[in-house]
Amino acid sequence: MPTAVEFARGEYPRFLDELKALLRIPSVSTLPEHKGDVRRAAEVLVAELKRIGMENVRLIEGSGHPLVYADWLHAAGKPTCLCYGHYDVQPPDPLDEWLTPPFEPTERNGNLFARGAVDDKGQMYMQVKALESLFKAHTGKLPLNVRVILEGEEEVGGESIAKFVREHPEQLKADFALVSDTEMFAPELPTLCVGLRGMIYTEIEARGAKNDVHSGMYGGAAPNPFVALAQIIAQLKDKDGRILIPGFYDKVQAPSKDELKAWKSLPFDEEHYRLNEVGSVQLTGEPGYSVIERTWARPTLDVHGMPGGFIGAGAKTVIPAKAVAKVSMRLVPDMTPKEAFQQYKSYVESIKPAGVELDVRLIHSGDAIVIGTDNPYIKAATKALKQVWNKDTVFIRSGGSIPIVGDFERHLKIPTVMMGFGLPDDNLHAPNEKFHLANFYRGIESIITFFEELGK
Repeated sequence: MPTAVEFARGEYPRFLDELKALLRIPSVSTLPEHKGDVRRAAEVLVAELKRIGMENVRLIEGSGHPLVYADWLHAAGKPTCLCYGHYDVQPPDPLDEWLTPPFEPTERNGNLFARGAVDDKGQMYMQVKALESLFKAHTGKLPLNVRVILEGEEEVGGESIAKFVREHPEQLKADFALVSDTEMFAPELPTLCVGLRGMIYTEIEARGAKNDVHSGMYGGAAPNPFVALAQIIAQLKDKDGRILIPGFYDKVQAPSKDELKAWKSLPFDEEHYRLNEVGSVQLTGEPGYSVIERTWARPTLDVHGMPGGFIGAGAKTVIPAKAVAKVSMRLVPDMTPKEAFQQYKSYVESIKPAGVELDVRLIHSGDAIVIGTDNPYIKAATKALKQVWNKDTVFIRSGGSIPIVGDFERHLKIPTVMMGFGLPDDNLHAPNEKFHLANFYRGIESIITFFEELGK
């Protein structure tokens, strides 16, 4: 009987074909026209979890896209893992920047290119294939108890899963969660993420005239919502990138001296980061902080879009009746989304230009979180990664947000192991998203080894 890792190695071509089939489903959760595709992806995962041996597999319906649930709970005296992932993806735009179609997975230079390849279908599927390999090697059993919860709304705020975790914690009872939706700090460097920034995503709507008006007839008298938004946005940050909202930094918790020391020892080349990951003429941000500090441990404020008015080819001299700016803030411990949004809303309303009305809306939010590294699950994960990668694990934070991790801590009272295998240049949320295939395979082996370590 082969070991679980040996079984997985023998099945990698099939595993990859299955992942490609999943990636072909355009499960874009934010676009209503893809609602059926999102459900189809969920149904594929239900069928696969049943096939490999998981029990009680079902869709959990709600007001949005369905959750996928499964469990196997027959390892008496062993810990219970809650495996989490998401099967929805970001829109693929702009399409003209993709070298190959976003929903036709393509192998190139040892990478698999497709929307969702690394965020998060590929990484979520590592967990499913690790479970299949363990079932095969352990004659239909697992070395520990497992629950699986997969969502189809992570890219639009994750409201359905947050509601389910809040209202039905007993159905997700576990000792720890496993999330594979993060990245390695560098190629070949096993990494556990132990901190995430929180966020608030907002819209500012500015309204001027009762309807669109002609700039020749009314320009100089009618307020322009776009100009008003530009004036507001210009007052949110200073030229050095410091956020000007009163009180915004009052509760920012600084990293510990040990954490800062560990970050300084990481193999980070700022010029390589600027040139190959960001691709800008220079980096910006608060003076006095390193790039790692600015992206992992400092709050930020960014503008993502300003829909409204005329954007077609040619000219149309219209002053729009309304315009919207989409603005988000990343938060760090000990900031709370509720307080940060109230500070932001009050400040925006206080600098409102004359002639416009404002509506400042909260779209979704999530808490910042830092996970302690002294729990037995982090220790087992570290040991497993060392066994697979032959290198010591590094602990990092992420500048991104995974709100469900805070929900797991708050409502289930469990820590989360964030064991991800993406790379910094994987272009998640951007054209030409990819997953390094060697990381897909070794990620499966790492999860197998982790579960077997906990089952000892």
